[in-house]
Amino acid sequence: VQLQASGGGLVQAGGSLRLSCAASGRTFSTYAMDWFRQAPGKEHEFLASISRGGNQYYADSVKGRFTISRDNAKNTGYLQMNSLKIEDTAVYYCAAGKFAGGSGPYVAWGQGTQVTVSS
Repeated sequence: VQLQASGGGLVQAGGSLRLSCAASGRTFSTYAMDWFRQAPGKEHEFLASISRGGNQYYADSVKGRFTISRDNAKNTGYLQMNSLKIEDTAVYYCAAGKFAGGSGPYVAWGQGTQVTVSS
């Protein structure tokens, strides 16, 4: 499977963005999908995960603001981000793996999409 993340951009604090993660191939439904981000000078941070069956897991930093979802018919996963904060500025990555929950291992990563939140 190959992944392509998109949907990033510049948004004001308090605004919303929806990221997409498009998967090639017909095996997307057999993988869990996770979202991560990395801000300059910071560690890679787990954000959210969705299992093959649709169970969702979130980091405390985004719980209640971000929503992960998937559309297996479209081979696409999503991350809806609301109430964005300046500290959400980062490059966002999607990843596909066998297990949900943010621990991997992963079989594919998207290329990353930049999200910039301004004041």
